[in-house]
Amino acid sequence: MKGNEAIAHAAIRCGTDGYFGYPITPQSEIIETLAALKPWETTGMVVLQAESEVASINMIYGGAGAGKRVLTSSSSPGVALMQEGISYMAGAELPGVFVNVQRGGPGLGTIQPSQSDYFQATRGGGNGDYNVIVLAPSSVQEMADFVDLAFELAFKYRNPAMILSDGVIGQMMEKVVLPPIKPRRTEEEIRKECPWASIGRTPDRKPNIITSLELKPEVMEQRNLHLQEKYRQIRENEVRFETQQCDDADYIIVSFGSAARIGEKAVELAREDGLKAGLFRPVTLWPFPSRQLAELCKGKKGVLVSEINAGQMVQDVRLAVNGALPVEHFGRLGGIVPDPEEIVAALKETLVK
Repeated sequence: MKGNEAIAHAAIRCGTDGYFGYPITPQSEIIETLAALKPWETTGMVVLQAESEVASINMIYGGAGAGKRVLTSSSSPGVALMQEGISYMAGAELPGVFVNVQRGGPGLGTIQPSQSDYFQATRGGGNGDYNVIVLAPSSVQEMADFVDLAFELAFKYRNPAMILSDGVIGQMMEKVVLPPIKPRRTEEEIRKECPWASIGRTPDRKPNIITSLELKPEVMEQRNLHLQEKYRQIRENEVRFETQQCDDADYIIVSFGSAARIGEKAVELAREDGLKAGLFRPVTLWPFPSRQLAELCKGKKGVLVSEINAGQMVQDVRLAVNGALPVEHFGRLGGIVPDPEEIVAALKETLVK
């Protein structure tokens, strides 16, 4: 199935309570598949096409505030419209999952694939000091696997989580093993798991108020310090990455998502050409595996960051390496997906002396 279809199947099977979204290329198959599967008849999951992306993110805000597993999806321009709501959720410490199947920009851009929303996802595209947990799948299988993982992390840390995919992974078809069926939680289970949730008054407790607003600066500072400590814990505990053929490599190619699939082939071609290359793939883009990359790069000759944008992740790579070795960038723009041969050529032109 397509990566987008895998997201929809996984959402039902991992006990999602509600999906609220709006169609946009290249991710429309998510809501189309959910509509065709009719989970409201089997699990009771709500599937609703909102009137806009702004409406859908505020529906997510409401569902998350009630402790529900809620999900939305969009593509780059639509996710841009959601940034205010995501910032509100981060400030109110609400768990929710967002899928971004990226396309080229800026503005309406193109419907072709891109990875140019890296900054938006990892830096927090809305206002304030906050972070979103960001998972970058590179296969249809990971599209399915990351739905439950994103919910797990979102609820563990009471923080928004994003699956940052792109038009390649969303539209490509691969074999996939769907996750086991997990029933939706009961109201009693939600009350026990989420004592902070605003799910109506009971005789033995006061109602919870969900908000990101605080008018007293000294209280707001303490709230922000609490968030920063939480982000420190996420950076310490939730870094994920993969490596291929890095042990004996002289040169490291760093790529994420669909670009990592191309980078894998580029490593193979480079080695056939006598260049010892390896691949480092960040799975969590935030938190970024900075310490692990820095350790891996000790004794190497150079790093080539290959991504389908003008150069965004390369900044995190340079911060991680901290000048210990050369770091170059190669990217294509406008929805053009590079060939592995182009990456090998860039490696030779920029780093191999």
